Amino acid sequence: MTSIFKYEKPFRLESGKTLPGFHLAYTSHGSLSGDRDNVVWIFHALTANSNPLEWWPGLVGEGRYFDPARHFIICVNKPGSPYGSISPVSKNPESGEAYGPDFPVFTIRDMIRAYQHLKDHLGITSIHVGLGGSTGGMQLLEWAILEPELFQHIVPIATNAVLSPWGIAFNATQRMAIESDATWQQSHAEAGQKGLAAARAIALLSYRYYNGYAITQRRDKAFVPIAEEVQYAADNYQRYQGKKLVNRFNALCYYRLTQSMDSHDTGRNRHSVEAALKSIQARALVIGITSDVLYPIVEQEFLQTHIPGATLLKISSDYGHDGFLLEYEKIETALKEFIDDRKKNYLKIVNE
Repeated sequence: MTSIFKYEKPFRLESGKTLPGFHLAYTSHGSLSGDRDNVVWIFHALTANSNPLEWWPGLVGEGRYFDPARHFIICVNKPGSPYGSISPVSKNPESGEAYGPDFPVFTIRDMIRAYQHLKDHLGITSIHVGLGGSTGGMQLLEWAILEPELFQHIVPIATNAVLSPWGIAFNATQRMAIESDATWQQSHAEAGQKGLAAARAIALLSYRYYNGYAITQRRDKAFVPIAEEVQYAADNYQRYQGKKLVNRFNALCYYRLTQSMDSHDTGRNRHSVEAALKSIQARALVIGITSDVLYPIVEQEFLQTHIPGATLLKISSDYGHDGFLLEYEKIETALKEFIDDRKKNYLKIVNE
């Protein structure tokens, strides 16, 4: 079930800007138990929506590890996204028009401060499992630091404690692609579409891996050309993925969300990153993809080193960063051992 939570009081962002209020679209599956001890809070990645049954069906749904019959599963569409929460396409109550380019950047920390109001509204006092990959993992880590006693288990996947200069560079390059489309700040449905398509193609190079393209986009692969000049499957694939995102997303929202990612720094105003991670009290299973070029495994090793008692699972995959969405069987096996079995001898570092 998808619902809208409205917060109708002034909300001050880290930037110093104040919104007259905000709204969050969130999807829930299952029911909150009498003891309120079955909450699973899932954080989505960059362009996903609030329904993990659609984009993580290997882990969430009937008969899956996170089953609505046993868990109360909740996922919030993060601010800045066009899938229901406050974003550049939302109406500014002060002007009566869409925020457009005036929409401010929500930092990762701002997002969590907004979610805290929803959590209180729902009467949630404890979260059994928090789970998120990529920028979803950033949100999870930030919240586990802001409220150390809230989570019993956290599972940050293919993510980091601070967005690296490498990650910022990828985001900046995508924004440059959007900026090169002169229409991107205009107020019509097609605004920025060519720039957004190019940005998505750039992003894919960081989400995937050399071996993955060799497997799925071979030079001799048969395909239906998306354009007359296209001769190779890999070229066709990049163009197709760009067009696919254009058909479901918004260029200005994408632009702002990459800026939100750039803000990610768990150590900001907390003495140090190491000190911030040390404050986490939840049992932590950190998962990394060995072929991830966007958030390389060294970043998950850093998390494991500095989160007290954390376990690290390294998953081998030909699919790079996107392996966190595709290698769900390996992730499910790890979750069962980590959360359900609670093996006393569960290895601190696991090489899958």
